[in-house]
Amino acid sequence: MSIVQPWLPGARVVDLFAGSGALGLEALSRGAVSCDFVESSPRSLSALQANIAKLGAAARSRTHREDALKYAFVRYEGEYDVAFADPPYDQGLAAKLAERWLEVPFAGILGVEHAAREALPPSGDRRKYGSTAITFYGLSR
Repeated sequence: MSIVQPWLPGARVVDLFAGSGALGLEALSRGAVSCDFVESSPRSLSALQANIAKLGAAARSRTHREDALKYAFVRYEGEYDVAFADPPYDQGLAAKLAERWLEVPFAGILGVEHAAREALPPSGDRRKYGSTAITFYGLSR
């Protein structure tokens, strides 16, 4: 989160494959003005909504029970300032999402968590943490 901190105050954020909402909620705590959380799992969505309520973030949050990749494919250029994604590993979803962002940059910055062994389009800034990597696109903007 500290890597994108300079872009968070006042940002419109989307948390794709949101799970518990940790990334989007952290962005809100660091000054983002709003966050759309996209999650398809009913169980995760229930935990996400509880976390949003517990942290008093409902007024600045919207939840979408939707497939996150499909959601990203109907976004338009510049819709968000920052996008986070933590898709399931080893399904090719991280690469597909990065390819979509390269075609239509729906956020100024995209941060995608993925397995370190997984190849993503080469134009990103890749940070490796053990067996996990986070690739950022748009940091130089």
